[in-house]
Amino acid sequence: MINLKNWLTIIILFLGSLTSIILSISLGAKDISFTTVWTSIFQFSPNNTLHQIIYEIRLPRVLGAAFVGIAFAVAGSIIQAITRNPLADIGILGINGGAVLLVTICFAFYPAISYGWLTIMSFIGASLSTILVFSIGLVARGRLSPLTFTIAGAVIAGFLHAISSGIAIYFDLNQELAFWYAGGVSGVTWGQLPLLITIVTIACAFATLLGKQLTILGTGQEMAASLGINIKFVLFTGMGLIVLLGGAGVSIAGSISFVGLVIPHLARKFVGHDYRWIIPTSALLGSILVVLADLSARIIFAPKELALGILIAFIGVPFFLIIAKRMEEF
Repeated sequence: MINLKNWLTIIILFLGSLTSIILSISLGAKDISFTTVWTSIFQFSPNNTLHQIIYEIRLPRVLGAAFVGIAFAVAGSIIQAITRNPLADIGILGINGGAVLLVTICFAFYPAISYGWLTIMSFIGASLSTILVFSIGLVARGRLSPLTFTIAGAVIAGFLHAISSGIAIYFDLNQELAFWYAGGVSGVTWGQLPLLITIVTIACAFATLLGKQLTILGTGQEMAASLGINIKFVLFTGMGLIVLLGGAGVSIAGSISFVGLVIPHLARKFVGHDYRWIIPTSALLGSILVVLADLSARIIFAPKELALGILIAFIGVPFFLIIAKRMEEF
């Protein structure tokens, strides 16, 4: 049976995502008309200064923001599904801490490292921190308890960020790493986008295909197993997708928390609890959130910019406290 309500929601959010991208390209320290934006994309003139601003600076930045939002939002959806933890997010649970640590080590010992290798190291760091968090959670209770998983993530996050800060201070990397800690997409270039877009698109497609199993897993591991779900396959596939999405997002935008916390809750409000709908809805909502947050970071105190991670934290922290309070009530 076709779910017209959810399809309509997806279509509206898709149009909303396109609108936010167009607004973000058009607005900034210098406002540019939609006509100029259109011609710069489809009839680019290298001699036109406005075309150069749009094509070389704003367009890659906005596309980077959109796909970073998709990556973090979908990763958060998967984490919340496999842990049944409404507070789960790659930032809160320390999964991006490993990525930032490996990036810090790269800056310290290999300052001329290419973006491709930096992305690979980001994936390796995200993988290691993911394995650590899941291992501690499993050892503590024998299964992925929401409480132990959150505690394990907080411990790992604090530990990895402490090491990263120590390395940064010793090698005097504060200026280079300020971007990674605050989070942002101001430095995104066309050369970085193909890898990001490919990874995020493939990972989201697999996550959507895994949606039915994730939905059933949300009823509890015992119930899911009784319904014929291969728990290990779903967990390890989900972990792999989290690493891909988290690593890709951190390698582009640095350490941005709360996108993966806030967005899945909003998605469930729109389309219910079926992850076949939550995954694409989260992707679109994540895109809209990060694109508009980046636009706000550029225009609130223009020509100076705010850190993207700070603006999103202003949304995420109150949301986190509300969810935590509700968990206490139950």
